[in-house]
Amino acid sequence: MKSRRHAAIRSLISSSEIYSQHELAQLLAREGIEATQATLSRDLSELGVLKGPDGYQLPGAAVAAPAPDAALARVLRRELISITMGGTLVVLKTPTGHGNALAIELDRMRMQGVLGTIAGDDTVFLAASTPLAARRIVKELRTLAQLA
Repeated sequence: MKSRRHAAIRSLISSSEIYSQHELAQLLAREGIEATQATLSRDLSELGVLKGPDGYQLPGAAVAAPAPDAALARVLRRELISITMGGTLVVLKTPTGHGNALAIELDRMRMQGVLGTIAGDDTVFLAASTPLAARRIVKELRTLAQLA
């Protein structure tokens, strides 16, 4: 049963974008394979599956690197719930468990005026060099997320 489940997981990950173990469990159930979250967690670890902004990826999978701003825009549209600013701090809220994926893309973007990011479970703090830089960053992120 384990080898069948592993084969199904590899097939599903290589053919679709999967962002959570819950989503993976549902897809497996459609194929008649029941698995608990703990089992899926072990399976993903054993298979060497990585999770990034584009969901789960098999090890060695060739991933086309999109332009940084296109990748950030895609993640912002999918993950961003709200964006606020206070002084030199920009606070981005995401669904639970998605803060890290957004922070990874923000770090890759290397936006001018960003001193650094800190990701929590559902919040990303972005430190800007000045209040003016923070306002510019908020405007740019809102535009990329199509909120402006």
